[in-house]
Amino acid sequence: MQQFPFRAIVSDLDGTLLNSNHMIGEFTINTLEKLAEKGVDIMLATGRNHTDLIPIFKKVNIKKAVMITSNGARAQDLQGNLLVSNYLPENLALDIMNIDFDHSRVCVNSYQGDDWFINIDVPQLRKFHKDSGFMYEVVDFSQHHGRETEKVFFIGREAQDLVPIEQYLKNNYGDMVSMTYSTTQCLEVMNKNVSKANALQQVLSHRDYDMQHCLAFGDGMNDVDMLSGVGKGCVMGNADPRLKLACPQLDVIGVNSHEAVASYIRATFGIV
Repeated sequence: MQQFPFRAIVSDLDGTLLNSNHMIGEFTINTLEKLAEKGVDIMLATGRNHTDLIPIFKKVNIKKAVMITSNGARAQDLQGNLLVSNYLPENLALDIMNIDFDHSRVCVNSYQGDDWFINIDVPQLRKFHKDSGFMYEVVDFSQHHGRETEKVFFIGREAQDLVPIEQYLKNNYGDMVSMTYSTTQCLEVMNKNVSKANALQQVLSHRDYDMQHCLAFGDGMNDVDMLSGVGKGCVMGNADPRLKLACPQLDVIGVNSHEAVASYIRATFGIV
């Protein structure tokens, strides 16, 4: 096989690999197909549910890829083989789903197995899932269950709406969970030690290369450990300002609306 500077690319989706309409562009599709032909591994690492990624992958003509989903709570390949699975304990998940917060400012969601649950209808969330059609079911979390909970996440109207929730969770469950922000208005809660970086390490433990042979891209605080832990991490120009502050040593590239990840991949791997 031709020698390249990296054995794998690992990319976040929203704000990174996907365009400003939260869809995968034709230039990016063509780039990933050509990259796969060169024998470079393709891994997508996202806060999304795995069910949400499968229709996106169907647009790309590649046979092998890894999906790291729910911020690392799960990973599987395109054939459906489960590589990583780390659920919140059922009782803990239920407790977190039912904490007290301002329902006029915040909504609560969960990814459980193949499903997405939410406490109220929020039609504007549909724009994030045009490619996949993945959609939520409205439930009463006080009457819900905690089975197969990959993450519980809170979406606020403003970033400051999430501050008291984050503080409460730290005070009461801080030693039992992992918390991160996928956007400034979305606080995500997973089981202890869950992260994109840890899931990537688990996936690579079965391969003949390690994190230093990976090139990664991201735009959110849920990408910090992954971008810092690989051979080269790239921050999007449109990234959360907190990510740029957290990773000042990393290169900042173009913006997702211009499909900058695909352009960077082409330049790095000599794809024309």
